[in-house]
Amino acid sequence: MNPMTPERALDLAHGPLGPVEEREIAARTDAYFGRTCEIVKRFGDCRVTYAIFIRRPVIAACSLAIRWVKNVARAQGFEVECHEVYAEGEWVGAGEPLIYMSGPFTKLAPLETLLLQRLGASCVAAHNAYQMAMALPNVPFLAMEARHCAGFEMQEQMSYAAGVGSRAACKEGARGFIGNANDATAGFFGLERGLGTMPHALIGYAGSTLRAAEMYDEVYPKEPLTVLVDYFGQEITDALEVCERFPERAAEGRLSVRLDTHGGRFLEGLDPQSSYAVLERHTPGTIRRYRSDSELRDLVGTGVSAAAIWRMREALNEAGFANVKIVVSSGFNVAKCTAMHDAHAPIDIVGSGSFIPDRWSETYATADIVAYDGKARVKVGREFLLKKAKDKREVP
Repeated sequence: MNPMTPERALDLAHGPLGPVEEREIAARTDAYFGRTCEIVKRFGDCRVTYAIFIRRPVIAACSLAIRWVKNVARAQGFEVECHEVYAEGEWVGAGEPLIYMSGPFTKLAPLETLLLQRLGASCVAAHNAYQMAMALPNVPFLAMEARHCAGFEMQEQMSYAAGVGSRAACKEGARGFIGNANDATAGFFGLERGLGTMPHALIGYAGSTLRAAEMYDEVYPKEPLTVLVDYFGQEITDALEVCERFPERAAEGRLSVRLDTHGGRFLEGLDPQSSYAVLERHTPGTIRRYRSDSELRDLVGTGVSAAAIWRMREALNEAGFANVKIVVSSGFNVAKCTAMHDAHAPIDIVGSGSFIPDRWSETYATADIVAYDGKARVKVGREFLLKKAKDKREVP
């Protein structure tokens, strides 16, 4: 069996790579593209070149979209040329063309709507994943976006994008995303299986954090164990109880505690004053500078703050469990990762799906035809696409 690689995962991807049949594409595309197709059929087809771009800076993540177009062309029996202006994983400035795509007008016009759906969000999510990884370059990430996606097509696009952004960050020395939380999209991270141990539901079922850890250990004795410790609001108490129950795991570094405290309360034993004190002990320069309200929330507020992470590290070390790792989750977007870096938070792994774009309007990709039968022509206001096309020799 061939080893799982991101390239092989692209070959196996099926959500964003369909549909390919004309009838289904026609039903999903905007009506005016279908009518344009019929008009052009009546008056004579021509070869067109599209320029596709996004209005904000992104990381190029075009492979899923391009593979879909090529699959459609193969299924429908026409030729299409797709020129990626930027290699996958490269930074792209706002408004810069990502792809020049050439082929018969009657075949490409119906594809525009579905192509743009497959492009914009992926490129923005890749940019977010890259920025998150670069904000905490020494910390590995776990992609946990699936539950926040609107179906599997979106999930597949987001996992693919996180993999692209991660590899771009790894080229600059970051650890990046080492895996994700489910099997179906693990290939985008070079894995066969998803990663993870237990949800809160298992702790509720077990009746205690310790009992859930014991159940897990009995079924998966050779696997590393990550234990959620916020279910009962006793993060430190429960973490230490689990460590004392599994001293060998703790000593060997095969035990982790995961902080997922929700934003409605502080970590066990903390309040605003003690949170400031924790950071004052470990990273005083962080808290003495001017901070915005959002930065303060990430540093000393409720939920999984920098102070909460430092306090957990203190408690583990003081009890003799310095090899126990700390996994964090809950809203770790670019801004929160940056705040954690500023606070030198002792994080071993970040679990996050917050590379999913939070402002969907920024994900809108746009396509414009820049040439008809080799003659350069574009609507007023988009002349910059024509200049780029000439620079890339896509049009005469």
